[in-house]
Amino acid sequence: MLSASDLLTLACELTAGLAADDRYRRLLAVVERVIPCEAAALLRRDGDSLVPVAFTGLVPDLAGRRLPLRSHPRLELILNHVGPLRFPPNSTLPDPYDGLMLDDPHACARVHACMGCPLLVGSEVIGVLTVDSRDPQAFAALSDETVATLAAVAAASLHTAGLIEALERTSRRRDTVLKQMVHDDRERRGGQLLGTSPAMQHLRHEIDLVAASDLTVLLTGETGVGKELVASAIHAASRRREEPLVQVNCAALPESIAESELFGHLRGAFTGATNDRAGKFEIADGGTLFLDEIGELPLTIQPKLLRALQQGEIQRVGSDKLLKVDARVIAATNRDLVAEQAGGRFRSDLYHRLSVYPLHIPPLRDRREDIPLLAGHILDREAVRLGCGGARLDAASRTALVDYSWPGNVRELEHVLMRALVRASSGGAARRSTVVLTPDHLGLDGTVAVTSIASAPQPLGQGALRDRIDGFVRNEVRQALDANQGRWSATARTLGLTPSNLQRLAQRLQLR
Repeated sequence: MLSASDLLTLACELTAGLAADDRYRRLLAVVERVIPCEAAALLRRDGDSLVPVAFTGLVPDLAGRRLPLRSHPRLELILNHVGPLRFPPNSTLPDPYDGLMLDDPHACARVHACMGCPLLVGSEVIGVLTVDSRDPQAFAALSDETVATLAAVAAASLHTAGLIEALERTSRRRDTVLKQMVHDDRERRGGQLLGTSPAMQHLRHEIDLVAASDLTVLLTGETGVGKELVASAIHAASRRREEPLVQVNCAALPESIAESELFGHLRGAFTGATNDRAGKFEIADGGTLFLDEIGELPLTIQPKLLRALQQGEIQRVGSDKLLKVDARVIAATNRDLVAEQAGGRFRSDLYHRLSVYPLHIPPLRDRREDIPLLAGHILDREAVRLGCGGARLDAASRTALVDYSWPGNVRELEHVLMRALVRASSGGAARRSTVVLTPDHLGLDGTVAVTSIASAPQPLGQGALRDRIDGFVRNEVRQALDANQGRWSATARTLGLTPSNLQRLAQRLQLR
């Protein structure tokens, strides 16, 4: 066992010149050497919740979870305790890691030995260190001094890594205030970029680079990869963060009102224009304008958008007056705009003006190592909405998620897990108990089977060629509808069709 002086020496090593992940790995390795435990976790405080920063011996999807203190009385007691806190083996308080032990053959078997210590920086509690074991007497010979020293090392490591910025809101330092503003803006918008894969690390690096400028950004990527979330992240990290981020879905703009929506109009400019109205460019003045589905913008509006980008000037419908606007533009599309230019559906000069800084968002299949983290985050959120005590994946379902191709990307992952959670929680589980998802709940095999059947070659004698083609198209449309929760407009975008064309196709195929 290491002495207190050995641990203090280790603290110096952990706070010197190492990346945060390396510090945490070394710290947890020491915890496992000193404390006879089967699981250990380093949790950072974020408001009224604890966020896992690093852990060992627990399932991977814990990385995507938040642990509200009101739902986890043991963590709340540890956070408010002075020094290490040990729970008796017969404690009736629920353990936050019940069912989450990595090598536990029984999904919801209870943890028997639990101990934790608050992490302090000065007088401020910034998180907790927890250790767990299924042996009720595992911590009997361990001194409080050793645990407290380990907690001091953990607190120093957290502080050095800069992970306590959300707790330093009273600080006067400019860099801390800016980081907090970014954090708060992302929280207000209800999402964050999750993932530790190389693809996501590269994307974050690109976001940091372009956010510092006012360059026009073109976000490309498949349906469901999170283009809106990336646009929010760029705005939140830019100098315009305190000004509005205004979003326009170009696919939802009928040609007859697109100009008015973007640039505004005067009273009497057209039938129904009963008042002067500012367009989205004016509303976004000083901030950021996010033009989603830019490939759907009508050709008649594209020259006016080009002028707004080039000159920083707009003209309301019915007005001769030019208005100066200062709005940074971020555009997004899942279309191949180069092919759209070749087909005469998108202006080349507008494309080059929009793609000053092109940024491609990777599909989920190119960052499979992020899937357990994303799944944990989604299940944590949806379990609260459904009133479950918690939700987790068994090993087989976790493998199935990682192996699936995810044509609908993160949005499809969300929908699959939401459906699976509804199926699992309707099977008679107690309202506040942990729900364990299996491959049967996910239903991924059925989805793959439909795809393979639809695309499999059939003998020529089994029907006319047109009937076979219609059968294939019918299956493709049904899959897209399922992936988009029955929303026809979203399905049209997924399939690369206009909503009216999709409606006509559905009518011909008798899909309604």
